[in-house]
Amino acid sequence: MDRIQTTWEYLAPLLQGAILTIEITILSLFAAFLLSLIVGIARFSKIKAVRFCMALYVEIFRGTSLLVQLFWLYFALPMLFDFRMSAFTVAIIALGLNYGAYGSEVVRSAIMAIPKGQTEAGIALNMTPWQRLRYIILPQAFVMMLPSFGNLQIELLKGTSLVYLITLSDLTYQGMILRSYDISKATFIFFMLLLIYFIMAQAMTLGIRALERKTSKGRL
Repeated sequence: MDRIQTTWEYLAPLLQGAILTIEITILSLFAAFLLSLIVGIARFSKIKAVRFCMALYVEIFRGTSLLVQLFWLYFALPMLFDFRMSAFTVAIIALGLNYGAYGSEVVRSAIMAIPKGQTEAGIALNMTPWQRLRYIILPQAFVMMLPSFGNLQIELLKGTSLVYLITLSDLTYQGMILRSYDISKATFIFFMLLLIYFIMAQAMTLGIRALERKTSKGRL
């Protein structure tokens, strides 16, 4: 009984941290997916300045460290502009911007993979560019995006482990605090961290696979 109670004393804070990790992951995924679509589609804009700005955003956030982006938004930005955001907000913005840059390339590649004949057929039917995008291009591109987006969401989940460095009490933070209290339990604590992250990643993987099966059968 004492052993079970002791185990729960360690497990409870980890589960509490896991809840915060899930919240950050879900909100960041939404932001990243939205940015991916906007930027990926905007890369095909007829306006050169729009294409340049989108390409610049992608290169900056793909070419710099997520950790540096978190530090810059949380520590450097307030010094420069006297404007501070909460650590939770910074985490969502940084993760969304970072993985949105990678996701936009997935969207762009999927759109480019659509045969030109599909677009030409839409033009022949007198469809507007928005109608062609909405009814012809995106439904087909979405199916091709799913496997890559599945990988990105797993990467984003793992990326949340960095937010403890800007004082967020996520899963990793709770693990590090518990380890500092009792280093003799370090093996157990890190094993539980691995297990909880693995379970969350598997749940996300199963969700994407279920979505892939539905789209392959034309249910979406």
